[in-house]
Amino acid sequence: MQLDKIRDPATNQLFEAILQLKTVEECYQFFDDLCTVNEVHSMAQRLEVARMLRIGQTYSQIEQETGASTATISRVKRCLNYGTDGYKFILDRLNK
Repeated sequence: MQLDKIRDPATNQLFEAILQLKTVEECYQFFDDLCTVNEVHSMAQRLEVARMLRIGQTYSQIEQETGASTATISRVKRCLNYGTDGYKFILDRLNK
């Protein structure tokens, strides 16, 4: 399975830690310690690119609004089309 490339005890611990977060403020605190500002912004940008692709926006619209490179947009699109549906189910949950 595709997910086996990232599956290991340290990653399990990370994901278990994330599941313990209860508020957006707790997320800010944890991710501020865990990641650089650029890493957090990159993850947020990819999620926004996925959202925009799902609603049918063009590469140029996405690039202009998010500042994402066409390489990033292509990678996110590939994940939407051929990935493990992570973007799809999280975007569906956010829209509820």
